[in-house]
Amino acid sequence: MTIEFNAAQHDMRSGYFGGAPGMLVSGLVWLLAGLVGLVVSQKASVFTLFIGGMAIHPVGSLLAKWLGRRGKHMPGNPLLPLALETTILLFIGLFLAFAMLQINSQYFYPVMLLIIGGRYLMFSSLYGMRMYWVIGGLLAISGAACFVLQVAFLVGAFVGGVIEVLGAAVIFNLARREAPL
Repeated sequence: MTIEFNAAQHDMRSGYFGGAPGMLVSGLVWLLAGLVGLVVSQKASVFTLFIGGMAIHPVGSLLAKWLGRRGKHMPGNPLLPLALETTILLFIGLFLAFAMLQINSQYFYPVMLLIIGGRYLMFSSLYGMRMYWVIGGLLAISGAACFVLQVAFLVGAFVGGVIEVLGAAVIFNLARREAPL
């Protein structure tokens, strides 16, 4: 079954509640990683972000279901390859962030902000929501600012978490206006 582009985006928005549940979970993971870094260590913070990051999609899908959406896309949605490609970009970014961690730990969260920001820019096409350009841009600009300003290790974790939690609230508000499929 093949569906047209706008219908495919509507299916993604509808099934995943505009991506807001995943963004909320992601923001909470960033904040938790920051808190773990304050209480335990930098290494524990990074580990929290990596392990928590693996839970974002499944927990976000469960949250979407709990909120009355499908928590998945329809079979044959032509945007599935784009969703998978953004995940591959994420894995490449994780490798780069881990490499930067070995060089200078202060660069880990700025690299993560840049990668996640770039991924969200592509979510604009995936979900058909321009708000992802704003959120992705804020994340990327924040990552660049963390580099330039040479901020402390955990600043990027908290900045990313706040941007994503607030972004999720905006996306929830926009997506709830649209009727699910």
